[in-house]
Amino acid sequence: MNSVSRWIALTYSTLVLTATLVRAETHVFNWTTGWGTYNVDGTKERPVITCNGEWPWPDVTVNKGDRVEVYLNNGFDDRNTSLHFHGLFQNGTNQMDGPNMVVQCPIGPGDTFLYNFTVEDNVGTYWYHSHTAGQYQDGMRGTFVVQDKDDFPYDYDEDVVLQLGEWYHDVTDVLHHQFLSVYNPTGAEPIPQNLIMNNTRNNTWHVQPDTTYLLRLVNTGGFVSQYFWIEDHEMEVVEVDGVYTDRNTTNMIYITTAQRYSVLVHTKNSTDRNYAVMQKFDDTMLDKLPADLQLNTTNYMVYNADAELPDEDVVDELDFLDDFYLVPYNKVEALGDPDYRITVNVSMDNLINGINYAFFNNLTYVVPKVPTLMTALSAGEDAVNAEVYGSNTHSYVLGKDEIVEIVLNNLDSGTHPFHLHGHVFQTMVRDVAYDADTDVPHPYQEDDHPAFPEYPMLRDTIYVRPQSNFVIRFKADNPGVWFFHCHIEWHLTQGLAFVLIEDPQGIQERSSQQLTESSINACKSLGVPFEGNAAGNTDDYMNLKGENVQEKFIPSGFTAKGIVAMTFSCLAAVLGLVAIAVYGLMDLSNIEEKVINELDLDVDQVVAADSNTEDNESEPKRRINSD
Repeated sequence: MNSVSRWIALTYSTLVLTATLVRAETHVFNWTTGWGTYNVDGTKERPVITCNGEWPWPDVTVNKGDRVEVYLNNGFDDRNTSLHFHGLFQNGTNQMDGPNMVVQCPIGPGDTFLYNFTVEDNVGTYWYHSHTAGQYQDGMRGTFVVQDKDDFPYDYDEDVVLQLGEWYHDVTDVLHHQFLSVYNPTGAEPIPQNLIMNNTRNNTWHVQPDTTYLLRLVNTGGFVSQYFWIEDHEMEVVEVDGVYTDRNTTNMIYITTAQRYSVLVHTKNSTDRNYAVMQKFDDTMLDKLPADLQLNTTNYMVYNADAELPDEDVVDELDFLDDFYLVPYNKVEALGDPDYRITVNVSMDNLINGINYAFFNNLTYVVPKVPTLMTALSAGEDAVNAEVYGSNTHSYVLGKDEIVEIVLNNLDSGTHPFHLHGHVFQTMVRDVAYDADTDVPHPYQEDDHPAFPEYPMLRDTIYVRPQSNFVIRFKADNPGVWFFHCHIEWHLTQGLAFVLIEDPQGIQERSSQQLTESSINACKSLGVPFEGNAAGNTDDYMNLKGENVQEKFIPSGFTAKGIVAMTFSCLAAVLGLVAIAVYGLMDLSNIEEKVINELDLDVDQVVAADSNTEDNESEPKRRINSD
């Protein structure tokens, strides 16, 4: 390239950059959490988490390159909170990612945290939600769309967001208490009461004829996957999890919690009738089916407001798109052999306290005493040693730009959606489902698997089928501490997570990764250290004495049912001793009379029964005084 060409290229690049900076906006949001009472599904009022006294939380739309500043004020007086922008890479702003004790301290009551970042590398459909104690299941969630109309590869007329979810009639506090309990030894998840769309039931979507809609589907639920279809309308998938795809036509979408799809829907010319927009529970994920649970929910695509609303649309089979075969619009070839392989086995089991937990390789995630990012920032040369991050955080240290492979073997009989923070990944393998009644788990076989796709699907949330496996790969090119976890909120509560510390030296060297005033103040307010290893030790990072660890395993020879039975037996014995002690200390005079009075018995019948007994016994008993 000669000097003139270089000058032209430099001038063009400068103009493009200047134009981008001119277009970029700063969006400032000031949100305060609180509680309100709403009848979300039309069948029961219950408390929900509000934003500035209102619900639902606002949906956000920004342009690529915009800056976002969210001042999150904790308006609760009895609990912490946080916020995660699901799917955003947060390159260079890792502490804005949100999960408690992973990248930040929780935000305590009355405190404010500033989430401050630029949306540089993301386009498409995302969402935000609390990453604390299942709060998003109580309504603390909203959609987050990043527009880039200049580069969007397909034409459309109108952009519409449909937020899918499920709804419980009890708040998460109550459900968590029932779920993580010795009274629920099998770990059966609470079953929602209803499916909802755009935070209501029987949602109405008004459309124009002969119009192409870009329909953004976001599953913001906390548990059950859904089937989605529109009566007598095809959908062309053009985006998954922020990745544009080649067009792929389907009649039905299967969407797990946390996944997103954008589809093109072209409406009919005629306006003589309206059509059903259907949601259906994946009932295979439910341990039991309550008699009153409606598996299908009907919403309405309305062409004509004067025409009748349609009945539900019943299909012969659940013939849905297999997202494994989607191809990115910008073809990205499969990554080569991994530099680092992580193999994890998913299982569910009881620990010695009788509660059912979730495990990766027999480790259930337990929060450290120092947020993991803060350990990485303060550990110096020790930051490359996974041990400093704790024995129960299940942490892996990744080298800069390594090709990382995660092999996940599902030993459980359920479907699980897994989400990786900070990245999209290539899906190399996703095996079929295996019948829990007739088959055993099928782990991935490195020497016996289908051929890898040439251009693998890219996304940030993928499901594994029952007793099956998947293999994903990504490049460790985003220095930070990134959570990998099941996005069924009940399973995250059970500990189904591990942590990736990516290029710790790169984290330390980048100025934008250094702790903000908000991060430090959040820790100080709660008395949480922001330096040290997982045990809070700053003198010797290899000394983990006093770290948080999981409950002990059930001793060899005991079954899970046995330990639970023993727990209940011990409880019954203790209650029995208490009862004996209480009644043993009572005044025993006229005890029969007191018992009769307490139980509201008929005295004459008791006397008659007692008289009959006396006639048949050689030792007469003292009669009860009926006065």
